[in-house]
Amino acid sequence: MSEFQIRKDNYHTNRVVATDLSESDIAAGEVLVKIDKFAFTANNITYAVVGDQFGYWQFFPPTGKDVKEWGILPVWGFADVVASNAENVAVGERLFGYFPPATYLKMTPTAVSEYRWIDGAEHRAPLPSGYNAYRRVLAEPNYNKAMDDYRMLLFPLHITSYCLYDNLQDRNWFGAEQVVVISASSKTSIGLGYALSDDINAPSTIGMTSQRNLGMVTDLDIYDSTVTYDNLTSIDPSIPTVIVDMSGNGEVLGRLHKHLGANMKFCSNVGFTHWEDGGMGPDFIQQRSEMFFAPAHIQKRIKDWGPEVFEQKTTAFMQSTIQRSASWLKLTQLHGLNGLADVYQDVCDGKVDPEAGLIIKM
Repeated sequence: MSEFQIRKDNYHTNRVVATDLSESDIAAGEVLVKIDKFAFTANNITYAVVGDQFGYWQFFPPTGKDVKEWGILPVWGFADVVASNAENVAVGERLFGYFPPATYLKMTPTAVSEYRWIDGAEHRAPLPSGYNAYRRVLAEPNYNKAMDDYRMLLFPLHITSYCLYDNLQDRNWFGAEQVVVISASSKTSIGLGYALSDDINAPSTIGMTSQRNLGMVTDLDIYDSTVTYDNLTSIDPSIPTVIVDMSGNGEVLGRLHKHLGANMKFCSNVGFTHWEDGGMGPDFIQQRSEMFFAPAHIQKRIKDWGPEVFEQKTTAFMQSTIQRSASWLKLTQLHGLNGLADVYQDVCDGKVDPEAGLIIKM
């Protein structure tokens, strides 16, 4: 049994640590799950960048000796119950949700219903509830195991895409007539691009990307136009603009804010695909910028619409985006935590092709 840990003060440094968790360790009301597979994307690096700010380090405390400076990045994936001392949760049950990159996890099922339950582990109680919910996929009427890879890869990203779109629409696009999506090749950006292109009432869209990824972004045909970071001044500064930034690249944001000036109506800061380029600089307009936290928007919409309506809307969106993404996604299966370690530096450095979907099979 083992888990993948990284240094909280230096995300590049990682290690695979052996653990002594066993089936005999589970107490009354607990289950042990064996993690089957999980996806790994730049989004997981974002969890590290904002780990202290949003509590991501708290979900799965590392085990072993000398762990004070180490943490575990959460991942989205599937796991199977291999031992159970909990009522109404049987061995063999399959779960989709938030897991550590590890071989096993001890959990405490609470609020058990037909389709899901909540991990009621004490240390997780203060954390966003959406991350503590686990889908009982074998109970889903249309569950198809062949779609697991797409689901775990795109669900956590495209649920954010949907929330971003819904937030922009709900706030009347902040008065903007064009939307600039920075790091347009990221999977979350593409999900947002699908939503915007499907809405005939949405403002025009500009996808901003690197020269390396320009061809891929253009071929998607979801943005009205594309620009590279090098020629962002080709964007018309006379048009009121809203920015959705997935990059966290302070240098690019500073240049774009300065270029747009008063017509930079709002900047939604979402991800950190270029997390090493942080530090927003003097031209960044803080007063009209805001960090977007998808779990908060999810809770708002569940309160507004009720959980069933929210589920219907997001499920329909996901089904559509997964179907369209399957045409360009190139799934790459890696084996075990050592397979993750082999590719981890490339993810940190942004060297993984945007078409790649990294799947870690345990």
